Amino acid sequence: MGHGHHHDHDHPHAADVSPALDPHVPDSELSPADVSRRGFLRGAGLLGAGAAASVLASPSAAAAAGLPHAHGPAGGGATQGGFRWLAGDHHIHTQYSSDAQYRVIDQAKHGRAYGLDWLVITDHGSNAHAKIGVEKVNPDIRATREELRDLLTFQGLEWNIPAAEHATVFVHPGRNEVDVLKRFEQAYDGSQLPATNTEAQNEATAIAGIKFLGEQVRRRKVEGALFLANHPSRRGIDSPHEIRNWRDADPTVAIGMEGAPGHQAAGIKAPNGRGGARGLYDNNPSAASFAGYPLETYRTWGGFDWMTATVGGLWDSLLAEGRAWWVTVNSDSHVVYLDQSQRGPGSDFDANGKYNDPVYNPAVNTSAGDFWPGFYGRTNVGATSFSYKAVMDGLRAGRVWVDHGRLIKTLDARVRVAGDRRPSTGTPLGGVLQVRRGTSTELTLEIDLQDVPNWAQFVPVLKRVDVIVGSVTGPVADKDSFKAPDTRVVKSFEVSPGARKLTVTYALGRLDKPFYLRLRGTDGNRTQPGLMGAATDPYGPQLDVAGDADPWGDLWFYTNPIWVLPR
Repeated sequence: MGHGHHHDHDHPHAADVSPALDPHVPDSELSPADVSRRGFLRGAGLLGAGAAASVLASPSAAAAAGLPHAHGPAGGGATQGGFRWLAGDHHIHTQYSSDAQYRVIDQAKHGRAYGLDWLVITDHGSNAHAKIGVEKVNPDIRATREELRDLLTFQGLEWNIPAAEHATVFVHPGRNEVDVLKRFEQAYDGSQLPATNTEAQNEATAIAGIKFLGEQVRRRKVEGALFLANHPSRRGIDSPHEIRNWRDADPTVAIGMEGAPGHQAAGIKAPNGRGGARGLYDNNPSAASFAGYPLETYRTWGGFDWMTATVGGLWDSLLAEGRAWWVTVNSDSHVVYLDQSQRGPGSDFDANGKYNDPVYNPAVNTSAGDFWPGFYGRTNVGATSFSYKAVMDGLRAGRVWVDHGRLIKTLDARVRVAGDRRPSTGTPLGGVLQVRRGTSTELTLEIDLQDVPNWAQFVPVLKRVDVIVGSVTGPVADKDSFKAPDTRVVKSFEVSPGARKLTVTYALGRLDKPFYLRLRGTDGNRTQPGLMGAATDPYGPQLDVAGDADPWGDLWFYTNPIWVLPR
């Protein structure tokens, strides 16, 4: 194992963005080198028409090259190397959802107690919610912000995406947050659309909804709005072309998907648990499903969605196009496993848009499939400060890694020019490193291994870290493509028993074609060759067994990608 040392990082300068990448600079004003560089990028589909969603057309991704980048422990958002790593959860339900029960303050207090720095309240889009829910929950959210000053509490909603699954939609807090969310839900929620709509009309409405959110930001109604697709493979109805179209509709709003669904307790074996499928992924294809997806799509793999868990699969097919598309994890908390409460008696949800406050129930709930926010999964965001805007900016830039069961404490991954030992080098997660062809680059990785118990009261042990690399091949001809044949696990690092830290420097070779890199790690308890074969992924996550999938015995982390492109 290579050993590096700690690096601090400085801030990028606008001037660092090459003129070849700036669409406002005409070809005639470029140097010959920049003209040829721009030609290469256009040829790869990374500039110009069709590049709406490429890493180079997204200012956040291009600007992320060289950002300060290091990680501190989540919970209290420790600062290290200029970033505060803030743990959060963007998918949480309350008594304002027809299938949930807790107060906003209860979910928020639990999230904070379990180490979260930020969370999003996402009650379901429905007829009752569209009419009154957005307004009714807002005073509870504002009161929670006042009471819990050290927790960033966003208001969002769970969107019924027309023609597709659900999504988290949320906005920056402010005087128009209710107005924007309410107008969005009433015009674009699947529950509010005519039953006579065709699939094409519904898909177009989903795109219009994402564009509407971007427009509210441009009009300064809200400071930011984000969309993340939830449990994308659960029913097989988020087709590859829909995901690409959402991203293209507005890459500053549509930024990614749940890499792993919530409901992770649902796989705990009966009679101690529900005895269902992890993530409630227990469906089969229907008439609405995308016909190209294999049956394995409908189950989780090591608790993660098939789109994320399959090396060379759907997520990689987007990254290989140069599309910035990030993964997150969260709780989707509705009703908590082993809880002893129930909805308040005498509730009339249809009339009031909420259930009465929960009351004591002496029976321990072993059939619930959810954990409290922060108890099991967390989305770790590299923020420049403790603020709503900084969390949204960090998410948009892809400075994100995720884990289950607090598998690791901190993670700092960068790609840099090989041998560059200056203290300010390294491109962070979500970033783009641009170097001349033939330049050697390397990955530097530092992981602080876990040394305190997680919320199940044991200290998780990281066994292995995988480096996954794929070529950037530009836009696909078929928008329903979901394979990236060039992507594979190129290196695995075994973690020494008893180690406190994993420090790795891994040579990525001389740059001959554009590529991206992402990381994955595991406790090593349950592995099998990936769906694309052992040559692509020899020790991937195992297909979860419905009825017997204890989430605590199968822990993984995933990072978002870093791209390396020729100058």
